[in-house]
Amino acid sequence: MSHAHSPLPTAANSSRDPRSWSPRELGQRTRSLRTPVRRRVVAAVACAAGLALLTGCTGSGTTSASDETSPGSTTVTASPTPAGESTATAPADAADSAFTQLEDDFDARVGVYAVDLDTGREIAWRADERFAYASTIKAMASAALLDEVGTDGLSKDIAVDEDDLVSHSPVTETNVGGTMTLAELCEAAMTQSDNGAANLIVAELGGPASLDSRLDDLGDTGTTVSRIEPGLNEATPGDPRDTTTPRASASNLRKYVFGGVLSDDEATTLTDWMKATQTGDTLIRADLPEEWTVGDKSGTGSYGSRNDLGIIWPDDGGPIVISVLSSKKEKDAEADDRLIARAAASAVDAIR
Repeated sequence: MSHAHSPLPTAANSSRDPRSWSPRELGQRTRSLRTPVRRRVVAAVACAAGLALLTGCTGSGTTSASDETSPGSTTVTASPTPAGESTATAPADAADSAFTQLEDDFDARVGVYAVDLDTGREIAWRADERFAYASTIKAMASAALLDEVGTDGLSKDIAVDEDDLVSHSPVTETNVGGTMTLAELCEAAMTQSDNGAANLIVAELGGPASLDSRLDDLGDTGTTVSRIEPGLNEATPGDPRDTTTPRASASNLRKYVFGGVLSDDEATTLTDWMKATQTGDTLIRADLPEEWTVGDKSGTGSYGSRNDLGIIWPDDGGPIVISVLSSKKEKDAEADDRLIARAAASAVDAIR
């Protein structure tokens, strides 16, 4: 659908308080001065990742969810800033070491993609390998719904029936026999990871195939949407259904929020839900400075799948879009929140 957008910051309006800027404006402004970053990261990982300052890593290809091959040596690319200044490139050996150590420590496979929207610096580790997306797909479903109906359309009432209830439906189960607005369904899915709400959102979009088609339209070739909750959490190694890549999931979020796919009001609605989540305190935001703002959508599945997709707003720079996905070899393996937190902190250290 077509949306009108507010103007980006210019020399004439750059004196505005940045806190009043929309997500799209924040994503496209340039700031040249940054203060030291303070993080509560385990010393070994923090030191290794810190040496990779001003770096980002690249990967190639999209591999199976069961691919346990080496991610390869990572090199970091840095793009010109919006002001036209070149950014430095540097070896990513320290970042490689940090992620390798995390995989060893947690006996897991982890995929990371992060991009600093001020500088264009990015870091990637197994960024094009497939992982089960689990409940992180709720962010994409909510974004697609916003794009479809706009903020005004969120007032539509949806009937909630007993048959709509599935495991972990804490909000929808209290509304059986009644109705919930699309806004209430999205808030429930995004902030409490309500599975029944997520299924009703996907149904409103026309089903999994319709959501998959919408992501295809964004240029996403790394995500396959096949099932609804709770079946999408099966996460069987080698099964491409209900999988994504770190790069694809982060790129989709970037396009929706900062790329003009959503209007400013719609993007703000989505990020407000992400900031209000009740399921992400131990994930991406856990080892970042408390004064930073983080919005995210978590996910958990079989085979130790633990994920978090989010946006980080440092207090001294532009937004960072990040996706951290993980899996283990055993079906009943326990997921590790600390793996996600430490991987995210290492990625942020490396690109800042």
